Amino acid sequence: MKDMKYSLRALARLLSYPDAEWREQAVALVDAIESEKTLPSARVAELRTLVSAMLCGDPMEIESRYVETFDRGRATSLHLFEHVHGDSRDRGPAMIDLVQTYEKAGLYLSADELPDHLGAVLEFASTQPAALAKAFLGEVAHILNAIFSALLKRESPYASVVAAVLELAGQKAQAVPFTADEPMDEAWAEPEAFNGCSSRGQSRPGQAQPIHIVRRDAAEQQRAA
Repeated sequence: MKDMKYSLRALARLLSYPDAEWREQAVALVDAIESEKTLPSARVAELRTLVSAMLCGDPMEIESRYVETFDRGRATSLHLFEHVHGDSRDRGPAMIDLVQTYEKAGLYLSADELPDHLGAVLEFASTQPAALAKAFLGEVAHILNAIFSALLKRESPYASVVAAVLELAGQKAQAVPFTADEPMDEAWAEPEAFNGCSSRGQSRPGQAQPIHIVRRDAAEQQRAA
């Protein structure tokens, strides 16, 4: 099986925040992927198109678009446990287990890196023999396809990067059902003043409003009197 460690590392970097340093490295990253010959030429061409478009665009707009794509909404989040555990308590132990897996392989993350970020996952995979890396990524293929599908629906060129990861895992990038993000206006909606109309569990005007009666014991009633 062909070695793909440079391709994995290059894809991890392509998925990172597109700052000035990223822009300096971008073309070389695609060159590294092409040199390993682990991806179809058509996919490499898509990656070059992505890089060219980003290098030609306004840097501030490119960075803003990256944040809008990956940091505002769960459907396209690069944090894989977001798609599995969400905000549940299970996410913490899963993070610890993943960190320990990385450290056993000699990969230590910085304090500001989360282990479930796809970039970190790819960095870890790059430390493993090709067969193990392929199998490891194959275990999260269903999550990657969901992210790919969400990016595809947004017509984001980053879909080609996630598709490349799937192909390195020996999987087919394909559109699958995914949970769409809740509109921001609804997610951040506040109840209208005084009318008890909230989008978070209260009844709207004209609907029955449940009343909860809490009985006080005799001593409390005597003190109140």
